[in-house]
Amino acid sequence: MALRGRRGGAPAREREQRREEQAEQQAPAPQGPVLPPPPPVDYGVFLQGLVQAMQTQANTQVALQAQMEAQERSDVWWASLLRTRFEDGAIDVTWDEFVRLFRAKFNPKHI
Repeated sequence: MALRGRRGGAPAREREQRREEQAEQQAPAPQGPVLPPPPPVDYGVFLQGLVQAMQTQANTQVALQAQMEAQERSDVWWASLLRTRFEDGAIDVTWDEFVRLFRAKFNPKHI
């Protein structure tokens, strides 16, 4: 009988150690109030918002591209004008003169 007790004692200790290890591995219980689950998602509305955001982004990209092209064109125009008309800065150009020349070049008369 003594042998049986010793044999049975070792597995009992192993089971106890396994239980303690499992308890340590388990996540601790959350502290504080338990939050309710999030509301259900209306995927139609979600996708509509996503498409609208992508369209807005595309519109913004088009506007930025147009601005970049206009800036490049105006830079080339201004450099050419300085070389040909004002002889590389030999004559000072006033702001009013610049605005007049710019509008004549880039603002259509019918607008």
